[in-house]
Amino acid sequence: MKPYHFTPENIEAKHRLHTISENGEQPKASLNSLGCTTLNAPPRLVDCGKQSASAERLTTCLPRSMYYDAHPRSHDIRNSESTLRKKRVAIILGYFNGQSYIKEQLNSIFRQTHKELHVFIFDDASKTPISLDGLIFDQHPTSKITLTTSGDNVGFTSNFLGGLASIHTEFEYFAFADQDDIWHNDKLDRAIKALETIPSDTPALYCARTEIADAICMQTLGYSPRFNKPPSFANALVQNIGGGNTMVFNRAARDLIINAAVDKTVVSHDWWSYQIVSGAGGCVVYDPEPCLKYRQHEHNIVGANTSWRARFLRIRGLLQGRFRAWNDINLKALSEHSHVLTADNRKILSDFIEARQSSLIKRLFLFKRSGIYRQTLFGNLGLLLGIILNKV
Repeated sequence: MKPYHFTPENIEAKHRLHTISENGEQPKASLNSLGCTTLNAPPRLVDCGKQSASAERLTTCLPRSMYYDAHPRSHDIRNSESTLRKKRVAIILGYFNGQSYIKEQLNSIFRQTHKELHVFIFDDASKTPISLDGLIFDQHPTSKITLTTSGDNVGFTSNFLGGLASIHTEFEYFAFADQDDIWHNDKLDRAIKALETIPSDTPALYCARTEIADAICMQTLGYSPRFNKPPSFANALVQNIGGGNTMVFNRAARDLIINAAVDKTVVSHDWWSYQIVSGAGGCVVYDPEPCLKYRQHEHNIVGANTSWRARFLRIRGLLQGRFRAWNDINLKALSEHSHVLTADNRKILSDFIEARQSSLIKRLFLFKRSGIYRQTLFGNLGLLLGIILNKV
């Protein structure tokens, strides 16, 4: 995984912009905090004192002594359906040599039940530059595509964060998209209904599970793990629970993600998004319902990590020091932006950093006090091993 040093120059340099329109013209380009819930229906705000014990819900308290209930009454929805349909979504699609899959992905995006969207494709210097010529879309919505080509290959993290930073047109929501998935038709609708329950000035991030599919997306091979522990900064320090391809977030979160990453090196765009939004006291919504088909093929950059082989590779990477090296990068970026974290999360960060530099007994004490955790028993056993060996 290639860390990304995010600078203002990364955003604008060596980019060539093309907007494809139906009439063939090229118009001027215009590129100018912690609650969580599982999502069986749009969530609602309730009293934090009524913490639910239901296995179907996942809740955590907000600083304002509120949490989100997964079963709202109709009058709790802050905006009507007609208002929700007008919310504009910018989709940041990272692309690299994906011509074999891009048509299916774009068609799945344009089949969304939520129609107010625009797709910004960022081609990271593919060997064969992306071409939309000859692609026949279900509804011919080529005016909703903006294509940007990079002069240099900068890696997927840089491509996504630089792309996100370059979009200055007014959108209420933003979504990351991979080139080779197939979105479920209600992906954006589910995300927006959840995020609309959160005040617009509060950074809010939605993520979900995925349906793991074969190379032609005809067979379901399984599903990403269902996490039952609440999202939090203590979790985000040692684990990313949301793939970037599932993430949708509001403008407040977008500004936080970008502004906190300027002149910083981060490991990946999605892990950074989870860390900074949860750390700043934003709201993280975890949906246990899969939102897309995650295609498995020989060119996956990351791929599904649910097999025993994947678990073995994670343990091997831990023992080889890869996880500690990633934490070095993330902790440096977080420390330099600790002023945006809540007081409680600054304390967690401080304990985490001190523990990594301490002897075994003190290290165990500080990690325990920090409250860090992973989502599964196997993950926590691996975390404990890493702590003992000082590989975290």
